[in-house]
Amino acid sequence: MEPNFVAELLEIIRSGLPAEELIERISDYHENDIAGAIEQLTPEERQKLYPILGAERVSEIFTYLEDVEKYIGELNIENAAKVISHMDSDDAVDVLGEMDDSTSEQIVSMLEEDSGRDVRLIMSYDDDEIGSQMTTNLIVIKKGLTVRQAMRSLVDQAGENDNIYTIYVVDEDDTFYGAIDLKDLIVARSGTDLEDLIITSYPSVEEHEKISDCIERLKEYAEDSIPVLSSDRHIVGIITSQDIVEVVDDELGDDYAKLAGLTSEEDLKEKTGESMKKRLPWLITLLLLGIGVSTVVGVFEKVVAAIPIVICFQSLILDMAGNAGTQSLAVTIRVLMDENLTAGQKIGLAFKEMKVGLCNGLFLGATALVVIGAYLTAVKHDSLGHPLMIALCVGGALILSMVISSLLGTLIPLFFHNIKIDPAVASGPLINTVNDLVAVVAYYGLVWLVILPVLT
Repeated sequence: MEPNFVAELLEIIRSGLPAEELIERISDYHENDIAGAIEQLTPEERQKLYPILGAERVSEIFTYLEDVEKYIGELNIENAAKVISHMDSDDAVDVLGEMDDSTSEQIVSMLEEDSGRDVRLIMSYDDDEIGSQMTTNLIVIKKGLTVRQAMRSLVDQAGENDNIYTIYVVDEDDTFYGAIDLKDLIVARSGTDLEDLIITSYPSVEEHEKISDCIERLKEYAEDSIPVLSSDRHIVGIITSQDIVEVVDDELGDDYAKLAGLTSEEDLKEKTGESMKKRLPWLITLLLLGIGVSTVVGVFEKVVAAIPIVICFQSLILDMAGNAGTQSLAVTIRVLMDENLTAGQKIGLAFKEMKVGLCNGLFLGATALVVIGAYLTAVKHDSLGHPLMIALCVGGALILSMVISSLLGTLIPLFFHNIKIDPAVASGPLINTVNDLVAVVAYYGLVWLVILPVLT
């Protein structure tokens, strides 16, 4: 059986051990497991445990809690400020972001000087700028040191900054010069020239750069951390691999929300009013487009009145066109994640999706022709000519609408991408509504042209 660390911690915490022994026992466990135990304690038990753990240890544990605001609220304002002062600047900003503005401002004003400065810096960036996701927890050394001096500087800074696997180097003007891998510094002989260890072409991002513009670049380098530079190339912070994972997750969440027709991602704790604000803009847009589709159907009123049976197959055409368009949309958005995509490749993608739509349309159109023709002949007891014409219109509409829908599912996100709008805005609901319009025109247009003249 796997060990249940949370259960063990609960037993230790509730055992009534003296404070020193309790701390010693708890120190053998990871902060994530301690956080899990804290969530299961009563507020009274937590109030007794916080002073025993101390502000620094509590700050490490709080970074693993889901609803940090709830637990921070159990501390008085002074102790809350002490705990947040010990957090990494990016974690502190995340916690403060969960609080109301007045409490957040009050705590920021009480933070230690260095912590307060770093927190204010990160909070000064817009949410979509890479600077808002960085941390100021990094090691920086000067160019021109010996290997021994560099190691000494590393040891001096490691007490306050634990992101030590990549060491950043600046020149005499504090301008970013390059980076050193910790392993290379450790194995280097004392006589080695430090310049030989520095990677001067190390990647970086600019503090005000949009997250969506640089996220793919960050993923491609797969480094432990990447420096965030100011406009004059001074290091203001770093983006760690953990930060990158969180940023990618947030970006995927936003894209998923947009594909569902939401303006941004939702969570379980969100109020009804906030959820409505995220959903209503797209729903209003889709309502107007839906009215447009209904208006187009009204144009073909004579067709429906003369041949009522055709309305039975309308949903079939609309659904298949929408599905084909959504599939092309998903493929296109995935391909557009490659920022190096050429114009020729984009054109090739559009032709490929049209070809796939045509082939699928031919197969499904032929299937619909046979099945619907047989159904109308056998069940409705119509003569062969009438069912065959309807089946031909359904099959032809399937082919035509699937080709056009596949093309639109590619061209619409490509258009948004070219005008610097997130292609995920071309959401599934939007594509489906546009393709409904295409399918209605294709289907009733064919019936109007092929069947109506014969009957009239």
